[in-house]
Amino acid sequence: MHDMGEAEWERLIDQLRSGDCTPFLGSGACAGTLPTGAALSRDMARRWDYPFDDDHDLPRVTQFAVMRYGDSVYVKRRICETLGAGGPPDFKDPHEPHALLAGFPLPVYLTTNYDDFILQSLRAAGKNPNVAVCPWNRGVAYAEDLFSGEAGWNPQPDAPLIYHLHGNLNDPASIVLAEDDYLEFLTNLAVDGAGGSQRMLPASILAALTRRPLLFIGYSLQDWTFRVLFHGLLKAVPGINRRRHVSVQLAPSLVRTKTDVLQVQRQLARYYEDWRISIFWGTAEEFCRELRRRMGPVP
Repeated sequence: MHDMGEAEWERLIDQLRSGDCTPFLGSGACAGTLPTGAALSRDMARRWDYPFDDDHDLPRVTQFAVMRYGDSVYVKRRICETLGAGGPPDFKDPHEPHALLAGFPLPVYLTTNYDDFILQSLRAAGKNPNVAVCPWNRGVAYAEDLFSGEAGWNPQPDAPLIYHLHGNLNDPASIVLAEDDYLEFLTNLAVDGAGGSQRMLPASILAALTRRPLLFIGYSLQDWTFRVLFHGLLKAVPGINRRRHVSVQLAPSLVRTKTDVLQVQRQLARYYEDWRISIFWGTAEEFCRELRRRMGPVP
């Protein structure tokens, strides 16, 4: 069940081809290459002797480790080492999400992932991307010239900007990972929105959020991270709902009948209609296959 109609596909394909779209990448975009959040959480829970039964919850497991070791950067470095141990996805695969998105003339890529796969895919596509990390707390190093003046950087399709909202692997201190990190991120985002200074969101990112529709790939509507993040952005950047967005979502996992799943999908779709989000139900790979099919053969 995909649920996106012909008109929605026509609109999305035109927006991607014309550069009038901002991809927003989550962990599901790395499925098959990096461990899922739940798998990573269980692995780290075993290493850190996590004593509770919610060992699938990475922010909670990480928070426990921070309390145990008394050093959040030490804990984050262990996570970064684990995630950085594997290789990148196959960017020659026409259905690989990063490779597919890199082929469009898009000026800005937003991500809550820590990896550099979108950077590698853009370089493989012959582009010269710039990378910046959101300064969600005072200790995060950031590109000062990106925030200077009213315009900041001016991303272009051949030199796009990749903005890591939750930090990246190159700087373990920058990643949003433990429960306290998420709370601090959202608190500071709210302060940004209320104060009007937008220290966390420079002009080029505000434009990407308000002037272009968003394409979420790799999130789940049931995921606390997605719901809290998008709700926080709506509060801090009211203009985000001016356009119609698309989100690629895994169908909810229920232990009941198929009818129950469809009913829950419809309920979720109605709920997020207020956020002007159209939903494609499926994996990132299934979405890329369907998008590629509708666009026609690769030239």
